[in-house]
Amino acid sequence: MELGVYNAILHDRSLPEALKVIADLGLTGIEINTGGFLPAVHVPTFDEILVSDAARDDYLGIFEGTGVGIAGLNCNGNPLHPKAEIGQKHAEDIRRSIRLAERLGQTRLVTMSGLPGGEPGATVTNWVVNAWNSAALDVLDYQWGIAADFWRETDRFAADHGVKVALELHPQNIVFNTADVYRLVELTGATHVGVELDASHLFWQQMDPVAVVRELGPLVFHAAAKDVRVNPENARLYGVLDNRFRRLSPDEPRTNLGGDEWANEWPKDSAWDFVALGRGHDAAYWAEFLRALRDVDPEMMVNIEHEDVSLGRIEGLEVAAGVLLEAARMIGEDAPARA
Repeated sequence: MELGVYNAILHDRSLPEALKVIADLGLTGIEINTGGFLPAVHVPTFDEILVSDAARDDYLGIFEGTGVGIAGLNCNGNPLHPKAEIGQKHAEDIRRSIRLAERLGQTRLVTMSGLPGGEPGATVTNWVVNAWNSAALDVLDYQWGIAADFWRETDRFAADHGVKVALELHPQNIVFNTADVYRLVELTGATHVGVELDASHLFWQQMDPVAVVRELGPLVFHAAAKDVRVNPENARLYGVLDNRFRRLSPDEPRTNLGGDEWANEWPKDSAWDFVALGRGHDAAYWAEFLRALRDVDPEMMVNIEHEDVSLGRIEGLEVAAGVLLEAARMIGEDAPARA
């Protein structure tokens, strides 16, 4: 298996510096962001690589001798957003990332399924999580029509370029659980669209990532190692759909999500939190997770995503890497060495 790091947490340093951090952790892969919600910080020659063999070879040369190689690309965003400045841009980022993956010899691109508005002419997204009334099902029917058209076309594009697109089962997306995966594949006939199994978003939904891996089997193309801790005292009061986020003002540090949309501040006394591996589930659990993934694909790429705000960038990676490597040893799986 390939054990590595998703590079967003290392955007504060150069690519060679990020590669050294990952190598020092004892890991061998880096999943590189290529657009969508975040800029392609570690691919400064993106446009040149698409058309120039020399630029491609120069970029790949950065990895030589580091012990770390590219372990998939990541273009998380909302390609179905009703605002063109977000949806159309993110959709084009996905297409560009598929082309980049082919140029770099990569076969996996991580992204999200996206979320449209609730009706024609909408300007904001509409995430239906409990369709108990008929109007909510009308919204879903409309959204699934948009999603099916986009992903049917994208699946063909990905197949033409030899790339498999792995969708993160993330909130605020039309595909966020097992049933949604099956529905998308059935509607589109997709052969090159499947799942990035990020365990964290399944934990807070009260799903079992190991069970989901075994259920979806070959539809799991890629994986993320990120943990969640449910805080029982708060969860019993607010539930896991806790919505007490705070809007950040322009003079505060904040992350742009496209157009004039921004990430909000997490609730202070949250029902659940993203945490480093081991702080929500122990190494024995992660060993079972790795075993299930290995049964699907012995060469599965599993990359740490660090979003534990209680730990620094490197500190959080060190904690997560220690647990992930321990889990790998527990199932007799050593991270492969790179030249």
